[in-house]
Amino acid sequence: MPRHRILMDITPVRESRDFRLIFGGQAVSVLGNQLTQVAVPFQVYALTHSSFDVGLVSLIQLFPLLACSLLGGSLIDAVDRRRLLIVVEALMACSSAGLAVNTDVGPHLWVLFVLPAVTAGLSGIDNPTRNAMIPSLVPTTQIPAGTALFQVLNQFGSVAGPSVGGLLLAGPGLKFVFWVDVVSFAVSILAASAMSPQPPSVAGQRPGLRSVAEGLRFVRGHQAIQGAYLIDINAMVFGMPRALFPALALHHFGGGARTVGFLYAAPGVGAFFGALTTGWVSRVRRQGVVVTVAVVIWGCAIAAFGLVPWLALGLVLLAVAGWADVISALFRNMIIQFSTPDRMRGRLLGLQIGVVAGGPRLGDLEAGSVATLFGNQVSVVSGGLACVVGALGLVRLLPEFRRVELRPGANPDDEEDEGLPAKEAVAD
Repeated sequence: MPRHRILMDITPVRESRDFRLIFGGQAVSVLGNQLTQVAVPFQVYALTHSSFDVGLVSLIQLFPLLACSLLGGSLIDAVDRRRLLIVVEALMACSSAGLAVNTDVGPHLWVLFVLPAVTAGLSGIDNPTRNAMIPSLVPTTQIPAGTALFQVLNQFGSVAGPSVGGLLLAGPGLKFVFWVDVVSFAVSILAASAMSPQPPSVAGQRPGLRSVAEGLRFVRGHQAIQGAYLIDINAMVFGMPRALFPALALHHFGGGARTVGFLYAAPGVGAFFGALTTGWVSRVRRQGVVVTVAVVIWGCAIAAFGLVPWLALGLVLLAVAGWADVISALFRNMIIQFSTPDRMRGRLLGLQIGVVAGGPRLGDLEAGSVATLFGNQVSVVSGGLACVVGALGLVRLLPEFRRVELRPGANPDDEEDEGLPAKEAVAD
């Protein structure tokens, strides 16, 4: 089989200058962001020795994230996306600088609740802004490849960030980690500044609640998009035990900061491998089936992780889960991208970010609460099994999601008919 049919397609990087810029800036920024994602829960656990508090920090981030992803989506459809990205990333850099200063002068626990919540809210605008740019930076036939490339970046950050973060936490320390994040944002801002303007669609409307409501009405009428959102919420709420990683590293596996980093990094290792080998995705039809199978594999791997006492095997199982997660994420993103016209893409991608980033935060609370009542292993195993049951139940309730097919070569704006998804076809 030709190599290009297995490995990811890098054509968008070769052929589009603006794609190279946004891709390169994100390559640096995602690493710094992942360092902070490890440092904050580690610092909270070091101060409180409570997995519940770690989960609570994530829960508090959920509310600004959801609000900004919904309202921010309408903003993305109404303003120049490049300028919006620059402003948002500058504010996120200030938040990371605040975490560094807090570490130096305190640390104060309330700051670890407030500033990550601010960053989470801003990320609800930052990430969908990038994703909404992809169709304007590359030809329609290259959108799956462009999406896959950003998945590679995200998973690279998930691998390198926690691994490097664990080493930096054990070495230079927390303050250094936060300042690295600030520098990474600066690089991303410079890259975005060099891009050409990304004005809104001609059909875009003024941002606000009315615009948000229009996007929600669009989702309500399409089971394929509903399924893409709901199956991810199910997987992340029940099958994401990351709030337990500090406790599991210290007490179950008998490690320290490095072990915490390994646990956070392991899903990213599998996901990174999965993202690198995405040359086959354009040949797949029945994307809903692929997403369902991937989520079931995720849940089974997480449940098995909760049963094993050996760190090496546990890391392998987390890697398998990460591989399944990136396959699910890629096809869910394709379903949304190709079922949505450009004038609404920011709103639906904003909602997707709310789901993708909000689900794990609810999962942190669920995992921490169950662990407090019944123990860490019960929390992990029960969550993985609940994820499997939930996925199978959803595909039964949403048959159009199970049967959805996509035609990546078509243009949703050309085929849109009264808000119906242009790329969705039901197959028997």
